[in-house]
Amino acid sequence: MKKLLIAPSMVTALLLSGCLPSIGPEKEPLIQETDKQDEETVMIPDVQLKDEFYLTTLPFKQSASRGLVVGNLNTKYDIQEAEEGLLRLSTQHFDTKNHYFQEGQYIDKETAKRWLARSSNDKEGLNPPEAEGEDAEEKPIFLAHIIEQNYLTLTDEKKLRLSGVSIGLALNSVYYGKNNKEINITDEELQKQGIKAADEIVRRLRAQEGFQDIPIVVGLFKQEKRNSIVPGSYFATAFADKGKEVPNAWKEVNEQYVLLPAPSSIDNYRDINTKFSRFKQDVDEYFPSFVNIVGTAFFKDNRMKSLRITIPIQFFGKSETIGFTQFLTGKVRDYYSDIDVEVNITSVNGAEALIVKKAGEKDPFVHIYGY
Repeated sequence: MKKLLIAPSMVTALLLSGCLPSIGPEKEPLIQETDKQDEETVMIPDVQLKDEFYLTTLPFKQSASRGLVVGNLNTKYDIQEAEEGLLRLSTQHFDTKNHYFQEGQYIDKETAKRWLARSSNDKEGLNPPEAEGEDAEEKPIFLAHIIEQNYLTLTDEKKLRLSGVSIGLALNSVYYGKNNKEINITDEELQKQGIKAADEIVRRLRAQEGFQDIPIVVGLFKQEKRNSIVPGSYFATAFADKGKEVPNAWKEVNEQYVLLPAPSSIDNYRDINTKFSRFKQDVDEYFPSFVNIVGTAFFKDNRMKSLRITIPIQFFGKSETIGFTQFLTGKVRDYYSDIDVEVNITSVNGAEALIVKKAGEKDPFVHIYGY
């Protein structure tokens, strides 16, 4: 057994391998790491940047299905939001004050591949079978990826135990079939197939030793098209409490990302779009040398919560960059006092400046790179 390691400014705990469930054949590395006769020494940093952030155990353990997400999700924006959105859903059930985050350790790469397969190719596949016959209509693949997150708690004996699991199911809004043919999938069908897959995955987890009393959060994520520059979002969530075979009490998740300036046909965002257009016009008048301004607004429960603005510039001197950043900081303060705003100023050389303003705060944080 490994000795307990004490480190300055950190809480040290033992990861109780014998109490953690595992999935997959015994020859998988994950199962070797969680041998019932072994205890792993881990550390918990004592610095928490925000109340809504989970502390992470150290040394950091990579996901058991690491590497699949890049090929399964369409864009880098979906990859990031599928993880971050699931973290937000998890905070509703696993308190950040006493739960510690760990990447998923129990759905390994081979297991994930089997579950994501068509049922005609693998008996464990959760996607529809291949259409039969030359003239048969192609069946779309609904389930694109499975995200797993683990949440641990500290016992009185200073040992960490698995106390919660979150599962995110990334679903295709568009399926790219033969000859790159696009097959659009309705929201109703997406929800139906997502709930069906969620029920089966929770059943399979419950069948594993040690998972019977582990609460499980499930979220359904709708990923965007391949050429989208805004991420998809979670649209439904449910919770399977200890001992429950399937998640129940499904509820809507009202989150959405919107690209600004938005098309004039989107009436829901007319006022927000008008304000952004005025902000953009002010920048145009004073500094016409930049290429474009693009904003990504995040809405939760029909209210804009944050705005991320990207501005690529074509300036040639540091003094011009400083002047532009100072001008822009004032405009951010004038236009957006009640939401979180992040402005990234870039050039062909990379990042030039960063402006971050929190809702309700008067003065933004400003950083000019290399100065």
